[in-house]
Amino acid sequence: MHPRINGSTRIYGLIGTPLKSAKSPMLLNKLFAEAQADAVCIPLEVGTGGLVEFVRGMRAVNNLSGLLVTMPHKQSMLDLVDDLHPTSLQIGAINVIRCDKDGRWVGAVFDGLGCVLGMQRQGVTLLGKSVLLVGAGGAGRAIAFAVAAAGARSLIISDLDQHRAQDLAQCVAKQGSCAVHAGPADPTGHDIVINATPLGMNPDDPMPIDAENLIPTTVVVDIITRPEPTALLLEAQSRGCQTLDGQPMHVGQALLALSFLGFEDIERRYWSGL
Repeated sequence: MHPRINGSTRIYGLIGTPLKSAKSPMLLNKLFAEAQADAVCIPLEVGTGGLVEFVRGMRAVNNLSGLLVTMPHKQSMLDLVDDLHPTSLQIGAINVIRCDKDGRWVGAVFDGLGCVLGMQRQGVTLLGKSVLLVGAGGAGRAIAFAVAAAGARSLIISDLDQHRAQDLAQCVAKQGSCAVHAGPADPTGHDIVINATPLGMNPDDPMPIDAENLIPTTVVVDIITRPEPTALLLEAQSRGCQTLDGQPMHVGQALLALSFLGFEDIERRYWSGL
């Protein structure tokens, strides 16, 4: 049970739309309760047209300590904060904002690092591996940088928008020694396949990759978080692949966000309790 909310409770919000299936408030409030932190996370449904007005109003709330940011505001929020963490400068998006006591809002993004952390905690290393990433949108962009930084040998980025995939590949290739290129959504020859597209959220969605080319040694990660496995994960499991759904990434990015917001003790407590 969450501690009683009082006048000193620190408030954190999740902003975006729609939020009906959002799991972050439930996860954060569970972690707050376990740590007996005087804090609460609440969903705040804000449409695209209301974002500027929302930010203007919320800057007057003195006990607002931070915001989690989801679609469709991850890029729009860049122009509405005061400072950008290096992650947001690199990726061009925000998924968490720390509201400092001096009134300054600092934006960061932990989608990619959270995905890598979640994989590592499930025993999946990226070091020296060949990776296929499908999807070069907001989440895919963050994951691409994080995968390369985690020591992947090569990274192929596939997207329906080939120009977007090529642009992302060129940006990531400048960051280090990982060989990064745009290419087809074909898992042949890859150690790890990551689906960072929305394909799989609905039952009639097409498969994001050519699953017939999966082999048992391939690890398949689908960042979609839903109660039942996606069609991609079911197909991969039937072929003997190790699979990960979106939950490890969700937990990983939430814990990194909490650390950024000043709750390093919650992150340590969580991992030490596993």
